[in-house]
Amino acid sequence: MSPAATCKFRYRFLVPLQEQELDNGFFVMDERRLNILAIFPTDEPFWRAGEKRLRRNLSQHNLQFAYSVPQAAASAGEAEVVLCISMVPLPDQYARQASRLKWIQALGVGVDGIVGLPSLGPDVIITNARGIHGAPVSEAALGLMFSLARDVRRSIRHQAERRWAPFIPTLLEGKTIGILGTGVIGQALGRKCQALGMTVLGITATPRHLAGFDSLHPREDLIPLAGQLDYFVLVTPLTPATQAIVNTDVLRAMKPTAFLINVGRGALVDEAALAAALQEGSIAGAGLDCFAREPLPPDSPLWSLENVVLTPHMAGRHDGYMDDALEIFEVNLRHYLSGETADMVNLVSRESSTGPGGR
Repeated sequence: MSPAATCKFRYRFLVPLQEQELDNGFFVMDERRLNILAIFPTDEPFWRAGEKRLRRNLSQHNLQFAYSVPQAAASAGEAEVVLCISMVPLPDQYARQASRLKWIQALGVGVDGIVGLPSLGPDVIITNARGIHGAPVSEAALGLMFSLARDVRRSIRHQAERRWAPFIPTLLEGKTIGILGTGVIGQALGRKCQALGMTVLGITATPRHLAGFDSLHPREDLIPLAGQLDYFVLVTPLTPATQAIVNTDVLRAMKPTAFLINVGRGALVDEAALAAALQEGSIAGAGLDCFAREPLPPDSPLWSLENVVLTPHMAGRHDGYMDDALEIFEVNLRHYLSGETADMVNLVSRESSTGPGGR
């Protein structure tokens, strides 16, 4: 195999590559022509890179690109395969128009904006990008934790004021972190936190032995466990069982010195209860990457709280993300074209949840 066909991403090796090498060193699959629609949220370079890769590698297919959901409507009726970023919900009107749709590949993990579409045909296959978020989301969680521990907001404010005003930050070393969700991200974060000298508690619906955790606990023990935590990090998928799982009772059980970090899904948290807890000083602060409504409304009190660090749902993004996500799609495309749909990577059950457990 030419070095051009070798890739760092592990899914590349799940199925044999049956490709034809071109003079330019790229590879294309010699298969039937499909109508493929890629729906990206914006036309910024991050997403344009995905278009470039798809046009390069899948030029034998009929490719359509839409940089907003409304733009996608023009191609909805012809598409057999759709790629979309899963945090951008598709309107049900789209599902009604997509009469030829057979498969949706989500380029993220959560698919609650897809599986719940009333008009989506029951036989439409849904796959997602589970497995590629361990490094970026765990690093994002740590970034929020360090920002809060070192009170980076205060330092930035003092810098803008040209004011020299040292203060006393806190350490992560020696602290206890609880991670709700013990999948790929939870395990990656747990290992990093152990390396920092933290005690790591995993909270999960299915306790079992996993590397990266000092102990694992059932979700039913969340309230008593909350009182032990210095940092409480959410990385679990959104399901009916986890909707608003962080509520007033959980927040009241937390230490007044504790921090909440949400890099999972916004609806895991009762945001009104969180805002009240932050304003009252019931907890020390929060690092939030995702919200129940996105974009976060301008009138949300979370914007202006001094003990909150916000990022705009970007924990999973990084400069190599599109390559990682599209490799999953390309592997799945080979299975799809060969009729081996049961072997597709990251098949999502539409009956049991809004996405597979644990990113």
